[in-house]
Amino acid sequence: MAYDAHGKGLPADLGAPAFVDGWRNRAILVGLIFSAIAVVLAFMGQSLDPEHLGWDHFLRAWVLGLMLTFGFAVGGQALLMVQYCSGGKYGLLLRRPLEAMSGTLLLVVLYWLVPVIFMRRLYLWAKFSDAEAAFKAGLITQMQEHCIEFKRPMLNPADYIWVSLVCFAIWAYYAWRLNALSLKRDAEGSERTPYWIKKFENISGIGIVIYALTMTAVSIYWVMSMDVTWFSTVYGLLYLVEQGFQVLAFAIIVAIALSKAEPFKTLLRQREQHDLGKLAFAFVMLNIYLNFGQFLIIWSGNLPNEINWYLDRIRGHWGVIITLDFIFHWLVPFTMLLSRDIKRNKKRLTRVCQFMVFAVAFNQFWLIEPNFKDAARNLHFSWGILEYAAVPVAMTAFWVAYFCIKLRSRPLVQVNDPHLKEILEPEHAHA
Repeated sequence: MAYDAHGKGLPADLGAPAFVDGWRNRAILVGLIFSAIAVVLAFMGQSLDPEHLGWDHFLRAWVLGLMLTFGFAVGGQALLMVQYCSGGKYGLLLRRPLEAMSGTLLLVVLYWLVPVIFMRRLYLWAKFSDAEAAFKAGLITQMQEHCIEFKRPMLNPADYIWVSLVCFAIWAYYAWRLNALSLKRDAEGSERTPYWIKKFENISGIGIVIYALTMTAVSIYWVMSMDVTWFSTVYGLLYLVEQGFQVLAFAIIVAIALSKAEPFKTLLRQREQHDLGKLAFAFVMLNIYLNFGQFLIIWSGNLPNEINWYLDRIRGHWGVIITLDFIFHWLVPFTMLLSRDIKRNKKRLTRVCQFMVFAVAFNQFWLIEPNFKDAARNLHFSWGILEYAAVPVAMTAFWVAYFCIKLRSRPLVQVNDPHLKEILEPEHAHA
């Protein structure tokens, strides 16, 4: 037993249960099925839609899938560093899933190569090297021409690539460093625990700041720059909070699923599950606060160069999407997580967290699709629009398969964690 001095104990084998391999196999199967669906939809969209945007929608949906998997991989690393700095029992439960998320960065890099190759089909600033000539030819508006030229020192193919590569290198270093030190900590006794706590705090403190800066940079390059006329000083912060929103939801899903077998069957008490639900509720509140705050300031200012971004996402039937986004992204998880009983019920909390992950994907659709001329203020059905379901599901499924491989690569419990003794104590009835 890993620990039996007080209350419950842990089994000798602390590795992930064998059914994680089943998750991996099912994820691969789902990825293959939806990949085939995505390709079929692209050909159908190209041949049947009047504007022949099948493959364009495929690429736009690919960016959505990239942002989802990027959010899991890098956001998981960020939440891991936050836990190292803040402490708390939830770190014992989520540390291994978060480390496994951070270890999937290589797949995200491979996903990113597609937007690099097809950059000219996604970004006006990459498509038109001579913005003035494009404006005179009627291909872009005067505002777009002005913004492309104004932002050219930053928005150009070379900077897009090297800034992204530098950010990937930084995230890869932190993922390697945190995971390597975690294994080294496992090999040492509990008497060295204070040293390791301080070491991880020092690494993670500066790491969180670097994460905020690098994540802001890539969110601007990968998504915000699709609309060159859009300016926002909190765009990166919105993505930062959204990543915490989706990562915590996914980590809770994984922790509850792992609790069907040891060692998480012993570790995940009702009290800790309730605490995780409350933390998810906090991210829901912070998410809506930032999003609504930006909307309120811009809408009340009513400046022509700012308000159009929202008008593109409200008019032309997009009002239905933003209403659903509000319901999915905030109203449903907010009202559900208010309930103490839901936070303490494994099945119900899992459903809420699954819905939160779906809400993030739905919100990304609302952010990405209206950036393009054919979709701004013009929500309409096409075969290509269905790519926003097929492509991200396929990409996320392959990412989940890779995540399962990483999760199986090390013990799920850090036995020299200072909270282990407390979490193994018998749970009192009034908790």
